[in-house]
Amino acid sequence: MSDTASLTEHSNPSAADLLKGLALGAFAALIWGGYFAFSRAGVQAGLEPADVVLIRFAVAGLMMTPFLLQAGLRDLGGVGWGRGAVLALLIGPLSIFASVGGYTFAPMAHGTVIQPATVTVSALLLSAALLGETLRWGRVLGVALILLGLCAIAGPALWSGDAEALTGDARFVLAGLMWSGFTLFTRAWRLGPMQTVAAVSVLSAVVYTPWHLTMDTLERIAALSPWMLVGQVLVQGVLAGVVAILAFTRAVEILGAGRAGLFTSLVPACGVLIGIPLTGEAPTALQLAGLALVSFGLLWAMGILRLRRR
Repeated sequence: MSDTASLTEHSNPSAADLLKGLALGAFAALIWGGYFAFSRAGVQAGLEPADVVLIRFAVAGLMMTPFLLQAGLRDLGGVGWGRGAVLALLIGPLSIFASVGGYTFAPMAHGTVIQPATVTVSALLLSAALLGETLRWGRVLGVALILLGLCAIAGPALWSGDAEALTGDARFVLAGLMWSGFTLFTRAWRLGPMQTVAAVSVLSAVVYTPWHLTMDTLERIAALSPWMLVGQVLVQGVLAGVVAILAFTRAVEILGAGRAGLFTSLVPACGVLIGIPLTGEAPTALQLAGLALVSFGLLWAMGILRLRRR
């Protein structure tokens, strides 16, 4: 991480840029919440995690191939093959398998809290240590409120599980650290959103699609109802695979890695709300309270809400 070691970043956006960064970060979180809700609905309809990964990267890779060809394959659209490989390892198929695979060992509530909490805390600390972003007490307090809200969203099930659940929890931590690494590298290397998405999407599609077609089948995807298939393609491939990463990468440019990483804390709440019509699972009063606490903590950590000194 030689670029990171020599880089000192202090993100002080203007009011207009701050508003744009907040909107982009919230938009990305909303899409990722829909991604988790549609993933659960897809599993209920017969899909397996490998099918979700295939839909996401095959569609995203197909969409971004024309841009990458126009930008130039020699240096992978300006990203560079080495950097592109690093980013694809961090948020490509391995990241999704780490996240989804954790639910094989641990309850849903564990992943709902551990992964976004890992991203929120590690991105904040690593950006301060490696990128020189300012770590203020107000932001630390906001992160603490976010973590409390996440625990409320997960509910009593957060404390359930046995020794085997530690294996799932470790996978959630790994997935969160991978996303934090992506956030920091994107900031340190000053990569544009379109470049980043194109490199990650095309590399992931080129590697994973042939592997899936060789080792698995398309029967489960073909068995989906038309509306479910269209929804999976739109949400998994177009929105989560391309649009959300574009929005999030731009938010990192504007707000910095530490601030942008906070938006992952909104993903569980968005997933709960979007999942109401999809899965029929209504949020409890405790989850709604957790959603309010996460939102308040996010605004406080961003510096939007502050108590004025007299």
